[in-house]
Amino acid sequence: MDDFFDKSDSTAAGAPRPGGEAGLPLAARMRPACLDEVLGQEHMLGAGRLLRRVIEADRLTNLIFYGPPGCGKTSLAEVIARATRRRFERCSGVLSNVAALRNICETARLFRDERGTVLFIDEIHRFNKAQQDVLLPYVEDGTVTLIGATTHNPQVFINTPLTSRSLVFELHALDRAAVRELLTRALADPVRGLGAVRTEVREEALAFLAEVCDGDARRALTALEVAVRSTPPDAEGVVRIDGAVMADCVQRKMLAYDKDEDGHYDTISAFIKSLRGSDPHAAIYWLAKMLEAGEDPRFIARRLMIFASEDVGNADPRGLTIAVAAMQASEVVGMPEARLILAQATTYLATAPKSNASYLAIDGALADVRQGRTLAVPEHLKNRHVTAFDKEAPAAYQYPHDFEGHHVKQEYVPTTTRYYRPDGQGYEEVIRRRLEAWEAAHRNASQS
Repeated sequence: MDDFFDKSDSTAAGAPRPGGEAGLPLAARMRPACLDEVLGQEHMLGAGRLLRRVIEADRLTNLIFYGPPGCGKTSLAEVIARATRRRFERCSGVLSNVAALRNICETARLFRDERGTVLFIDEIHRFNKAQQDVLLPYVEDGTVTLIGATTHNPQVFINTPLTSRSLVFELHALDRAAVRELLTRALADPVRGLGAVRTEVREEALAFLAEVCDGDARRALTALEVAVRSTPPDAEGVVRIDGAVMADCVQRKMLAYDKDEDGHYDTISAFIKSLRGSDPHAAIYWLAKMLEAGEDPRFIARRLMIFASEDVGNADPRGLTIAVAAMQASEVVGMPEARLILAQATTYLATAPKSNASYLAIDGALADVRQGRTLAVPEHLKNRHVTAFDKEAPAAYQYPHDFEGHHVKQEYVPTTTRYYRPDGQGYEEVIRRRLEAWEAAHRNASQS
């Protein structure tokens, strides 16, 4: 690829890039040629978003992109250089030594008064102090505009002098819809893609590939190219790719698990019922099946949080804490390591004591409210401009902390209905005994 991207080049959607791309892998040929071809990053590049405004106004500053592999960090850097008519230089935080870095920056000085230079550094978190010391003066005086890419959190893994001089943007893994669109483009494009090959790819094959690639565009396009190039045409000269062929090409079994269809709902149902039945072995199996089929880990974590309150409840209050921690940790770590976090939460909740008393309590109260049983707030509980400690005030609120055991009998709702009935499982046995002790004290007080 040429060092300089000019707007006069053939950069429209579907057009070949300068210098030609014959022989390049499909993933390289299908890199977006303009901003409108970038997929899956609407939070950064949508209309009115900060990065798009910066690019369109040609007010480019130093940028750091971080996100999972295959989400488009390198492609976006190239598009930005092209859109802003700047030279494009690329190096690596691992491979580029100090001499090579200084040579790139000194060459950039020659173009400083013309269009400027974008210096793209892949794996920028690997920059050592010597590399940084060479680069910083050129960044400071505007000789180069730095765009760094990393799969690591910049606030933790990149030196502060670089992050403090840059805007930091997080790129997301492509969702299934974006991957599907990219695959469709590749199959239809006769210049950069596979459109020159008579190909018929079945819906099940595209859906499977969109799931199994885990949001990695490079992985999806590579698998598609392998499938098309390695499958011989039939008697009609058409390369036909079904689910079995695609699964074979990516070396992954195609599971009977369709998002938003029976496979999805049946499997999550089996997962929850295995948790409820205190069978950690079955729960782990269904968890593994969902993860292998490409289920969103966040969906699984959300269901674990619901389960922790609905089916474990106060029998083990730590269950909800663990489920929430699993949700947060999975979000930060991502797959494949998130499987360990989800497995820990799954096995904990499966083996925890179970109680649905909280679930029954709120549903019982909601049923009463919805059926029109609306009760007035007792006078002593209303938000009055009378001190809670004024014992002479009519119907004075009794402050529980003033009484032995920090508890006092008074009316909190005008009904004798008992919504919450802890059944003695796990920690709820402690709660049950506490409630019984309070009720016994109330009876004794009323009889005396």
